[in-house]
Amino acid sequence: MRQEPLFQRTKGHIGTDESGKGDYFGPLVAAGVFVPEGQDDVLRELGVRDSKKISDKRVQEIAETIKQGYVHSIVAIGPDKYNSLYEKMRNLNRMLAWAHARVIENILAEVDCGQVVTDQFGDEMFVRNALMKKGKDIELIQRTKAEDDPAVAAASILARAEFLKRLYFLGQDAGMDLPKGASNLVEEAACRLVREKGENALALYAKLHFKTTKKILAAV
Repeated sequence: MRQEPLFQRTKGHIGTDESGKGDYFGPLVAAGVFVPEGQDDVLRELGVRDSKKISDKRVQEIAETIKQGYVHSIVAIGPDKYNSLYEKMRNLNRMLAWAHARVIENILAEVDCGQVVTDQFGDEMFVRNALMKKGKDIELIQRTKAEDDPAVAAASILARAEFLKRLYFLGQDAGMDLPKGASNLVEEAACRLVREKGENALALYAKLHFKTTKKILAAV
């Protein structure tokens, strides 16, 4: 059962962000947080800032506090579904827009809010067109370095924590550690995965449209 938010739902705005788009292994995760007016300093005191500047352990700790205190939504697209969607859309920004729009709609189903701030990742119309009835009338603000906004920073922490959790469990399923990012360590792990489980296994753990896939298959 969902825990009631600690703070009264008043005027405020939604922040959204994503994690995993640059990681070969693991899901793509979008998250959103509704922050009532006057809560910015509270979030900063909790240590909320751009998740890329916080350790993985601390990200997971802060994420639990955010979940308990604020209306939020998380949409995760696992590798298998990600690869299927990419085959249809052929555009990462359209996938991101779809995920962000679902997050926004989920939060709007719980709280009446007129403004959303999100990081700039493509044409604003991608998100605008993906929104459904509840999201058609919101003020959508997309800008670079949006993580300076506490609501967006909180969303980045939720997205990163969910990504890390799901990457860990994918590694458990694969029987090996799946590194973050797209480094040489990632390529080594992918080669091992293909050798042990076959080429088709990559689709269950990795984002196949990355150039890394061709390198792996050529190397094995």
